[in-house]
Amino acid sequence: MRRFRAISVLIPLVLLTLAPTNVLAQDAQTAKAEVAEAPEQNEAEAESFAPCEDVAPSMGCIPGGEFLRGSNDGPHDVRPQATIVLDTFYMDKHEVTVAEYEACVATGGCKKAKTNYVDYSRPLQPKVGVSWFHAVTYCEAQGKHLPTEAEWEKAARGTDGRAYPWGDKEATCEEAVIMADGKRSCGMKKKGRHPWKGRTLEVGTRAPNPYGLFDMAGNSYEWVHDWYEPFDECGEACQGKNPRGPCDGALKCYGKRRRVVRGGSWYWPASYARTFVRRSHVPGNDPYHHFGFRCAASSEEIQAFKLTP
Repeated sequence: MRRFRAISVLIPLVLLTLAPTNVLAQDAQTAKAEVAEAPEQNEAEAESFAPCEDVAPSMGCIPGGEFLRGSNDGPHDVRPQATIVLDTFYMDKHEVTVAEYEACVATGGCKKAKTNYVDYSRPLQPKVGVSWFHAVTYCEAQGKHLPTEAEWEKAARGTDGRAYPWGDKEATCEEAVIMADGKRSCGMKKKGRHPWKGRTLEVGTRAPNPYGLFDMAGNSYEWVHDWYEPFDECGEACQGKNPRGPCDGALKCYGKRRRVVRGGSWYWPASYARTFVRRSHVPGNDPYHHFGFRCAASSEEIQAFKLTP
């Protein structure tokens, strides 16, 4: 009987001794697992933006991350200024030229797009007079895409909210092809009727911005992918990460009739060429305007452009 009691007393003591050990072992295993998971989570965060690659000489790389879009001091449709996040992407260094567009037509990848009026069709002038549909088709034929409005703005101004591609200094004819001192295209007259209306200049006549992109202010207005809507009315579709605007830019969007164009042109003064200023037009380009475009590529799309050894 005494022996039984001794054993019965020892058993709880043994259990009490073992129980904390088991708990500690479980806690240690849990903690170890959590520690093991932490580096993976941090690594995933570090790899959330693909690195820039030197794979397409005709394109500049815009690193992934935040940038300031819009302006609290600008027109009503660019307010409020907001922090937007974009993945790494690439942008054509130049506006698509007449020669490049015609080459696409010749291979059957693009439809003909007539440029009205004379003196806008030199091989190295930007191809103008295209519709939004022409621009989308061309970019897709190159394995790229028409940039979203957010992509275009970050590519033009960088991350610090500057008013022009080079900073906050107002544009002059030294930096951009615009109307200055009452003279369109910086005084360059076009041939034919109404020479005072001026014309586009060949691409790349002014210095590039920090991303290596030319004519992000002036020369030719450029189509972008998004439907137009003031930012303060657009809501979540124009906010957060990689926004694409109303209806995600789908071919049809109820209640929307106009797409966005950006960048100003030879025809308008410096204020139109500010990096945050927006303009809109019907995607079919009717009535006709001298709008051009350039293309963008995602980190996935750019892989097809890798240079061979």
